[in-house]
Amino acid sequence: MNSEPLADVDLGTLPDLVGYRLRMAQLVVFKDFDREFVDADMTPAIFGALEVLFHNKGLTQTRLATAIGLDRSSLVPLLDKLQSRNLVARESSVQDRRRNHLFLTPEGRQLLVKANKRVKSHEQRVLASLTASEIKTLLKLLSKVGDKLVV
Repeated sequence: MNSEPLADVDLGTLPDLVGYRLRMAQLVVFKDFDREFVDADMTPAIFGALEVLFHNKGLTQTRLATAIGLDRSSLVPLLDKLQSRNLVARESSVQDRRRNHLFLTPEGRQLLVKANKRVKSHEQRVLASLTASEIKTLLKLLSKVGDKLVV
């Protein structure tokens, strides 16, 4: 992302649009996440998948995709990568062989424990300018907007 100052750029109505503000905030959050994990092969999608699978053993690929906001065409390569790193195991369903159930491996659980510590540091940096009350309000408002999303 270019860091050239924009003081002389008229953004028109962009600053008044929630989509623009969300996108700019997302860029800040993802940039800091990348900085935190510069030495590791970790992305927000990988972290999200590991976190959800830790708390939902045996989740299907479709339900995982919905939970972390990925479409199937993005999820399958992600799972292939996680499986090749021995972080996630796929098991065919006994009821429907077209479905896979997903489980974290011991290596996946270990990585998640380490990643959670770093994500906490990342979150603290990103939210440093907000009070605890503002953070709670922000999360509540983002949930209200995000819960309307049809996946």
